[in-house]
Amino acid sequence: MSTRLSIIVTALLALVTAGCITISLFPQAMPLREKTVQGTAADKILMMDISGVISEKGSSNPLSESEDLVARIKEELTLAAEDSHIKALLLRINSPGGTVTASDVIHHEINEFKSKRKIPVVAVIMDIGASGGYYVAVAADQIIAHPTSVTGSVGVIMLRVNAEGLLQKIGVEAGAIKSGPKKDIGSPFRPMSEEERAIFQSMINGFQSRFLEVVTKGRKTLPADQLKLIADGRVLTGPQAVQSGLVDQIGYLDDGIVAARKLAGLADARVVTYVRPGAYKNNIYSQAPGTSTLEALANLDIMGLVRGGTPQFLYLWMP
Repeated sequence: MSTRLSIIVTALLALVTAGCITISLFPQAMPLREKTVQGTAADKILMMDISGVISEKGSSNPLSESEDLVARIKEELTLAAEDSHIKALLLRINSPGGTVTASDVIHHEINEFKSKRKIPVVAVIMDIGASGGYYVAVAADQIIAHPTSVTGSVGVIMLRVNAEGLLQKIGVEAGAIKSGPKKDIGSPFRPMSEEERAIFQSMINGFQSRFLEVVTKGRKTLPADQLKLIADGRVLTGPQAVQSGLVDQIGYLDDGIVAARKLAGLADARVVTYVRPGAYKNNIYSQAPGTSTLEALANLDIMGLVRGGTPQFLYLWMP
C-alpha cells in the first residue's frame, strides 16, 4: 500500500510540475447550501445574518472569509424565494451600519422578498443594530432587541480626508485641471469652501430625509415627536428603543423564533441558515464567518471606506 501511495504522490507531483494540474491556495467560494440549526419540522424559518459593516466591498485580504454582504443577501433571498417550505424570515442583526447605498439596497431586497413570498419578517438586534443596521431592521414586521443591545443612530455622516497639510510637509503639491469650479468638489488635496460644504450638507439632508421616510413607513406606530427626537443621531439601549417606539419588545433570539413562528401561523418549524461548504454551524448563535461587529469596528478601514480620499456618505455609527 505504501508503494502504491508513493507512486500516486509522485505522479501527482509530476502533473503539477508539468502544469497539468493547478492547486489554488485560495479556493473560490462555493454555492450556499442549507444547514438546519434547530428543530426537525418540515416548515422552515430562514435565519439570515446582517453582520459587520454594511458594504458592497468584501475583504481585500485573500486570507479573510469576509464577502460582499449585499451579494450574499441577494443570493440567500434568491434561494429562499424558490423554497416553498420557508414560511418566515428571521434577520439576525449585528451591525453598526455602513454605506448609504448598501444599506438601502439590502432594505429594498428584503421588502421585495416580502412582497413576492408574502411571509413575515422578524428582526432581532444582537450587540448593535445602529444606523444602517437599524435601516435594514425596519423592513421587518417586528423588531426585537436584546436588553443590552445598542440601536438608533438614525442619521448620515460623510467622511472626508484632508491631506493638504500632509502633502505640504513632505513637499508635494497636488493640482487639478478641471472643466468647472466644482468638478473636484470634496478633493482631499485642498480646503473645502463654504459653498461646497453647503452642497454636501444639502446632499446629507436628502439622505437623512430618505432615512426618516424609511423609518416612518416601517414603524407606522412611531410617534412623530419621538421620530424628531431620535433624528439627531443618538444611540439608545434596547429598553430605551422600546420606550421610543423604535423596537417592539425586549427579548432574545429564541423570542425572535417564537415571534416568526407565530406571525407565520406555524405550530412548529425548524430554523435553517445558508452556509458555504466547510462552514460549521451547530446552533442559532453560531456566528457567520468573518463578520464580528466589534472586530469590524476595531479594524474599520477608514481609507477604504472613503476610497482613498473621495467623500463617502454613510449610515454608520462610528464613535
